[in-house]
Amino acid sequence: MTQTASKAPRDSLSEDFFTYLAVEQNASPRTTKAYRAALLAFRAHAAKPWKQCSTDDFREYLFAIMKRGQERSYIRLQFSALRAFYKFLTDRKKLRVDPLRQLQLPKLEKKLPLVLTRQQIEELLAAPMKVPKERAAPEWMPLRDTAIMELFYSSGLRLSELAALDVDDVDLYTESVRVFGKGRKERVCPIGAPALEAIQKYRSAAKAHRGPLFINKLRKRISSHSIWLVLKRYLRHTSIPISISPHKLRHSFATHMLDRGADLRSVQALLGHASLSTTQIYTHVTVERLKKAYAEAHPRA
Repeated sequence: MTQTASKAPRDSLSEDFFTYLAVEQNASPRTTKAYRAALLAFRAHAAKPWKQCSTDDFREYLFAIMKRGQERSYIRLQFSALRAFYKFLTDRKKLRVDPLRQLQLPKLEKKLPLVLTRQQIEELLAAPMKVPKERAAPEWMPLRDTAIMELFYSSGLRLSELAALDVDDVDLYTESVRVFGKGRKERVCPIGAPALEAIQKYRSAAKAHRGPLFINKLRKRISSHSIWLVLKRYLRHTSIPISISPHKLRHSFATHMLDRGADLRSVQALLGHASLSTTQIYTHVTVERLKKAYAEAHPRA
């Protein structure tokens, strides 16, 4: 009888891997949590040490989770974690052969990312100054929330990247922000005038002159989860009929840039994508939007 994923014991190999993710790859807490759950789930299923697992063990696990009716996106997440782990083991010479190298996974169905219209973006960005302030919240809190959402949409940052920003990362002179993305790779993103103005107003009101850029009411760095709750709160006060995550603001940023004529390479650099193929999904969104506009407007469409 196998152990449940939550009760599977930890081991030095996987703990070394999670240290590597945090220190060398700058992985977000969300990614680390998902990878840890994936490794524990497989280890509980296989019930044997990592170095004794074979390709057949992983193939058996793949069939087992497919039989449970799990979505392909879930399956690929599980195996992304396992592949990353075994690549780490082979790269660090802790294992000679990667048992996952020959395993073929089901292809992931392509889903176009959901994006907000420009009108919906405007409505969302205006919400913090229209919604009544929460009881006991500092007076500068709505200004902070406005700055957070303006910067999200202005720069296309990842949630973890935005939460990690320090005051010194924003350069008012060059109108840009310095970002440390995945793998601690540094990039510089321009900031639009509305976002810069919102940041300056918030910093002045909150007296945020050093340390974390965005702080909570205890004047500590705001967490990624708290930023998500900020967005969720203001969504309830808009006419936007869908539930969105902070990542949807990143999708909207990329799509609107391409809509207005930005080249794909520039958008790739702004998003911090290592591969151009990752960015290309947004071109499909743009084409679909153009086709819809053509069908609705052209008399012979």
